[in-house]
Amino acid sequence: FRIMAGKVKWVTDIEKSVLINNFEKRGWIQVAENEDWNFYWMSVQTIRNVFSVETGYRLSDDQIVNHFPNHYELTRKDLMVKNIKRYRKELEKEGSPLAEKDENGKYIYLDFVPVTFMLPADYNLFVEEFRKNPSSTWIMKPCGKAQGKGIFLINKLSQIKKWSRDSKTSSFVSQCSKEAYVISLYINNPLLIGGKKFDLRLYVLVSTYRPLRCYMYKLGFCRFCTVKYTPSTSELDNMFVHLTNVAIQKHGDDYNHIHGGKWTVSNLRLYLESTRGKEVTNKLFDEIHWIIVQSLKAVAPVMNNDKHCFECYGYDIIIDDKLKPWLIEVNASPSLTSSTANDRILKYNLINDTLNIAVPNGEIPDCKWNKSPPKEVLGNYEVLYDEEMAQSDGPDRDLRSRSGQSTGVKGNRARDLGKPVVTTWK
Repeated sequence: FRIMAGKVKWVTDIEKSVLINNFEKRGWIQVAENEDWNFYWMSVQTIRNVFSVETGYRLSDDQIVNHFPNHYELTRKDLMVKNIKRYRKELEKEGSPLAEKDENGKYIYLDFVPVTFMLPADYNLFVEEFRKNPSSTWIMKPCGKAQGKGIFLINKLSQIKKWSRDSKTSSFVSQCSKEAYVISLYINNPLLIGGKKFDLRLYVLVSTYRPLRCYMYKLGFCRFCTVKYTPSTSELDNMFVHLTNVAIQKHGDDYNHIHGGKWTVSNLRLYLESTRGKEVTNKLFDEIHWIIVQSLKAVAPVMNNDKHCFECYGYDIIIDDKLKPWLIEVNASPSLTSSTANDRILKYNLINDTLNIAVPNGEIPDCKWNKSPPKEVLGNYEVLYDEEMAQSDGPDRDLRSRSGQSTGVKGNRARDLGKPVVTTWK
């Protein structure tokens, strides 16, 4: 299967070696420096070339790629927020109970993204919101960058004006050629463990958007800052306090190269169960799963659901001190580079389990298969949402799940016995 020579790009040599080991194990390839094969693990830039009208490439039935053509609808920070806002408005127009608001005008079920504006386009709207609470802190992020690059915090309007001048942009009204940024209300009350801020990196595999079918990886991890958290305005410039990205934290004096400042999700569960209780912990993780499914539903109508594609996303979730989870961003190319021995094991297994779902039995890829793998090949994945199954259970299934209502006799019996009720949308 020697096709599209020279079009596969690897992010790092380490990622390349992990992937090739997995491919070899399946008998898909023989390693050669310039060899190509019919299963592609491509960078996001290469995917754009493949699906570009100008290139003239057409994938055959035995070619599978690891990104959807317009994955950026979810993985660009500005487009993710735009699509979630549109999704909310559409549900409101439909009169869906999922779009219900409280007396303060906040969404009851869909309030999972911090208040966010696009700059420079929404500058005036941002100023209006900022003046409602002048003591608030906001975080600015470039829309198209990763690994914490270009991120900074502000708590004064003058800081934005300085940023604008430094960027050689005279006016926020003018779009110019200036790089787009998002500015979000900073979660200044994060849940702390050992006095340090952390976030969750969770892996979600989408095999098809229409119907939506996605899988949750059980082996995610927490990423900790190396310096204890303080909301003090004097520390706004200290990224070792505020940003959990390993690309930033690994340069800190207190970075530990053995554990890499990481905790497994199972360790976090144990910690929360022992300090907050099992019921509260289960509710938190159910809400995280809810956020992931709703974010995927928000982009499903606009996603190019090409039959040759699947995608493994890296979700970044932060938890505040009230145990409310917030969606920060979604990564199209979550790092497969390992910073610790445990990291390498986790990511090797992640790739292995992902490939087993994308191409069951290690056979030659076939984009026409129904993308419903048997349970025994899921490995550490579990079905998070299956739209076909959800529709067969009635249109109000999502709401019953989100509001904690059980469905059917079994659900009521489980509640009576004090056992956790399985969420109905899984």
